[in-house]
This record gives sequence, structure tokens and C-alpha cells, in this order.
Amino acid sequence: MLDAVVVGAGPNGLTAAVELARRGFSVAVFEARGTVGGGARTEELTLPGFRHDPCSAAHPLGINSPAFRALPLERYGLEWLHAELPMAHPFTDGTAAVLSRSVAETAASFGPRDAGTYRRLVEPFLPKWDTLARDFMSLPATALPRDPVTLARFGLVGLPPSTWLMRRFRDERAKTLFAGLVAHVMAPLSGFATGAIGLVFALAAHARGWPVARGGSQSISDALAAYLDDLGGSVHTDYEVKRLDDLPPARAYVFDTSPTALARIAGFGTYYEGYRYGPGVFKVDYALDGPVPWTAKEARGAGTVQIGADSAEIGTALRAASREGRAPDRPFMITVQPSVVDPSRAPAGKHVFWVYGHVPSGWTGDLTDAMERQLERFAPGFRDRVLARATAGPPELAARNANYVGGDIGSGAVTGLQTLLRPKLSLSPYGTPHPAVFICSSATPPGPGVHGMSGHNAAKAVWRRLRQQT
Repeated sequence: MLDAVVVGAGPNGLTAAVELARRGFSVAVFEARGTVGGGARTEELTLPGFRHDPCSAAHPLGINSPAFRALPLERYGLEWLHAELPMAHPFTDGTAAVLSRSVAETAASFGPRDAGTYRRLVEPFLPKWDTLARDFMSLPATALPRDPVTLARFGLVGLPPSTWLMRRFRDERAKTLFAGLVAHVMAPLSGFATGAIGLVFALAAHARGWPVARGGSQSISDALAAYLDDLGGSVHTDYEVKRLDDLPPARAYVFDTSPTALARIAGFGTYYEGYRYGPGVFKVDYALDGPVPWTAKEARGAGTVQIGADSAEIGTALRAASREGRAPDRPFMITVQPSVVDPSRAPAGKHVFWVYGHVPSGWTGDLTDAMERQLERFAPGFRDRVLARATAGPPELAARNANYVGGDIGSGAVTGLQTLLRPKLSLSPYGTPHPAVFICSSATPPGPGVHGMSGHNAAKAVWRRLRQQT
């Protein structure tokens, strides 16, 4: 009998398996797809030689993850590559605000009226970032906070809606960039704890950047799988699990799946019926015959580029997708240009370009034209660079990854108390009605992102149970 079986070979499932194997437990992972990866894969979606990331691309939480930083993933091929700038947010006048590794450079891009405000906002937390990140990403407590005072101060700033925090700024440049940061988790700007979301992304950039993985996001998953193999664990692909009886006997079962799928497989009935999924996304992967022709020079060297003319336009786009049930006319978009720093991702002189916009859950339309009209506002002539495109709306994304219910790549709405208390209001967010069954997906704290912390935190709960049985 195995000590633990993990269902789903995404970053959280693989991290949970690694953490258990490191402590001497026998572990096997079962994955429905033909390869490991979940939301961290790399595929040729358009033309031969163009290697795209179907979901995650830039990794501010990955390089800053306490779980990943504790693992020797670099020995297994993971290498982080940094663009000249972590992120740029261009404006229609050809200028841009930036999120730089340097606080001073970032502050200067906001203009003199907001530079000091921004420095006062982030500088108190930066010296204690590693401890703060560990405490924040272990919420709700899987261990006592290492620095409860700093965590409490961070909560005072971040728990109110981001609209409150944005009122500190006087000009639109800082407000727009910060609104874009919050929109990375598809949360309405007025939502609970959205200030913390934006602040975490900013601090992560200043601490270690927003890199891409050399060769694509698949490198993260492959490194975790290779390390697991060295630890004696096993991975079984092309193995779809429809019920618990499909799995071998084990002392514990850990699911890197949506709560909906777990309830169906384990027979939990309506246990997760109150869990809410968020809006979907419409994703386009481009093969380009040259770099994106951004008007703002800062955007040309940035790994990530946010697209939204101002904070009002961003807020309107988020409301349309999350509350009004319609696709926005001018979508807010997150774009990543990996080949700016990784020429291996495309043939010589060519580029891959990654972009998505928000749409309602389950939306079946085509947002390509609206997205490209937005891009042309900030990069005139963009369409002339397109060699090929691969599009995926909510139905296609959900078909590729069952965790993306309705096209929700965050595996659950980041709204209300569910921002922190997910998938249920419980003292044990990784536990379930069955004492031997656990959940470790992005539906559990700390939520969306390729960081492995949901798997790391769930593994703690699992090994405590396993040790109690010995």
C-alpha cells in the first residue's frame, strides 16, 4: 500500500508529491493528460519551432515561492530568465509606467506627485519580504506566523479594497498600473483584500522580478517531476480518475483538482456547492515575424505588458466580465513576450507572444478582433506582424484543463471571503469530509498562480495525518 496518491500533475500536485517524498513517504501521481504540467505547460500551438505556454507564462510568484525556493529545482533544468523590466504599462500617448526591480525607477515612472507615495507604500515591507511572503502564502495558518507584526501591518494596508489604496495616488499613471496588478487574479477592483493582491505583485517584482522559465513553463513542471523521480516517487500519465476506486490503495489521497471534480470523484455530493467560480478568459497565442511594435519604448524590453488605457477602462472591463455577463468592448489584457529574453522559444528573428482578456464564465464568442484592436492602440502595426494565431475561449480552456471550470484559470472566484477562505469556511482548508482525502489545487489557499504553495501547505496536513497513524 502506498502512503499517498496524488491526482493531478499540475505544479501544486507535483509539489505536494515532492514534499511527501522528501519526508520518506511512498508517493504516486496520476495525471489524465499525456504529460505533466497542468497550468504550466509548453506546446507548439501555432507553427513549428514556436513554443507557447497555453496558460502560465511569467512567474512572479514562482521565483518568490517559499516552496520552490526550498527545492533544488535548478539541478533539474529550471532556469529563470529576466527581461530588462518585469512589467510595463503603456499609455496611448506613447509613455509608460513601469514595475522595475528598482523601487526608485518604478516610483519615477509615476511622476513627481506619486513617487513618494509609492516609496512609502512598499519600502517598509521589502526588507522583510521573504518572511512576509512565507506568512502570507501560508494563510490561513498552517503554522504560526514568523513575523505577526509585519503581517498585521500588511493586512491593514491590503485587506481593504484596492480602490481604497489607489486613492493614495493623485495621478492616473500609478492608479492604472495598480489596477492592472489586481486584475491579474480577475478580481473586481472594489473586492475584499484586493489591495493585498496588487501589493504582493509589486513587492515580488522588487524582490526578485517577474521572470519566465527558460524553454517555457513546462520546465517548472518537468523539474518537479524529475526531482520526484529521484526521490522514488512515480508519475502515471494518460490515467483519468473518475472515482476513488480507480486508484490504488493508499493511506491518503491528495487531489490537485477543482472542488467540483473532487466532489464527483469522491462522492461528496453537495459539499462544495457554495464554491463559486470566477469569470473566464479568452487566450490568444501568436507567432510573430518580429517583436511587438510598442509605441512606448519601455514596453519593448518588458517581460509582461499590461494593456488598459486607464483605471476606469480596466474597472469597466472587469465589471463586464464578472458582473454584467458580457465581453468587454475594450478588454483589459495581460501580455507576455517570452522571446524577448529566451530566443529558444521561436525561430531566429521571430517571436512568440502570449495574451489574454477577461470574458464571462463559459462565454462562447470570439474576442480576437476586440483584443487586436486594443493592441493596435498601443502597438500600431501589430496585426502586420502576425504569422499565425491559436485562440482558446472558456470551452477550449476547460477542455484542456478540467480545473478551469467555465474558463476560470484561477480555479475559483477571488471575491469576498473566498479570497482567503477557500474552498470552504473551515479550519482545515485542505481537508475534506473523508479523513484520508485532501485537496491541494489553486482552489485552496493561497490561491491562483504557479507557486506550489497550495500543494506545500496541503502536504503538511497530509504528513501530520500519516504520522499520527504510525
